Amino acid sequence: MKTAPLMRAMSQMGGFEQVLVHTGQHYDRAMSDVFFEELGLPEPDAYLSVGSGTHAEQTARAMQAFEPVLLQFAPDVIVVVGDVNSTLACAIVATKLGVKIAHVEAGLRSFDRTMPEEINRILTDQIADYLFTPSRDGDVNLQKEGIDPKRVFFVGNVMIDTLIRLLPKTNPERATAAVGVKPHDFALATLHRPSNVDDPDTLTQIMKAMAEVAKKRPVVFPVHPRTRARIDDLGLASLSGDVKLVEPAGYLDFLALESVASIVMTDSGGVQEETAYLGVPCLTLRPNTERPVTIESGMNRLVASKASDIVSAVNTMVAQGKAKHTIPELWDGHTSERIAKILLEQ
Repeated sequence: MKTAPLMRAMSQMGGFEQVLVHTGQHYDRAMSDVFFEELGLPEPDAYLSVGSGTHAEQTARAMQAFEPVLLQFAPDVIVVVGDVNSTLACAIVATKLGVKIAHVEAGLRSFDRTMPEEINRILTDQIADYLFTPSRDGDVNLQKEGIDPKRVFFVGNVMIDTLIRLLPKTNPERATAAVGVKPHDFALATLHRPSNVDDPDTLTQIMKAMAEVAKKRPVVFPVHPRTRARIDDLGLASLSGDVKLVEPAGYLDFLALESVASIVMTDSGGVQEETAYLGVPCLTLRPNTERPVTIESGMNRLVASKASDIVSAVNTMVAQGKAKHTIPELWDGHTSERIAKILLEQ
């Protein structure tokens, strides 16, 4: 969702020779190939097949596999997005080979270093040459960390470029019918972060909360493969009650469901951003967020991963309905164009 609009903007602007590297960190068919198809991404020029594993294993494999690719293509700059292990891995390889790094989605901070993504964000920003921030708080965070302001560019949110372009292509009626719910009369859930999924007590609390919420309104839960494995290992499927545990959705189907949900329960950063733009109430099952702008928009609220707290917060937010919200600055669908222009002029 972040790479597709960038490649599109650079192709339309001209002056770029692009090489697409798929690290393979997101290796499940439903979590990867379908997104390439729906987003109109070309076939990757290189596929690293990083796969799953511990943080150390993923990072090391990505570094080993990326180095020969970087030497082969010898680019002027690599563009890394987000905060996953391959973001940091590829940035480290590039900086040691003297290749410039552009970090898209720079400057986001949860201030919680127990989150692996926080470490990836901090370290990538320290070595990046171009830091493209999605919100003003990112600029402030980077300034406090001593990053040269000349390397920082506030450009807006590239994820919203994709949302704005593809929202008209979604079919909410078909997507809701496929999972047996009605538009504006269901809750949508996503869950994948280790802090929620890997702790048996926390995951149990969340599953109990979803089951309780489902007594009043349908809960649609497209289950991430990692989460599905934990639910099965812990025997928690029996706790799900009337929750609809469905297969992971492609981008268009998920966006369709998201746009007509009564409320979204998530631990995903991207979903927080999308709901903030769409004006859909979002309950983030985390004690903190690296995207405080989504809370400032009026659509997002943090809640502890405790069953009673989650159920209470869902009831409150659904009762309030779609509150008046503010779309964050420069979330206008033109972020990729701004990034491409900056890179072309450097």
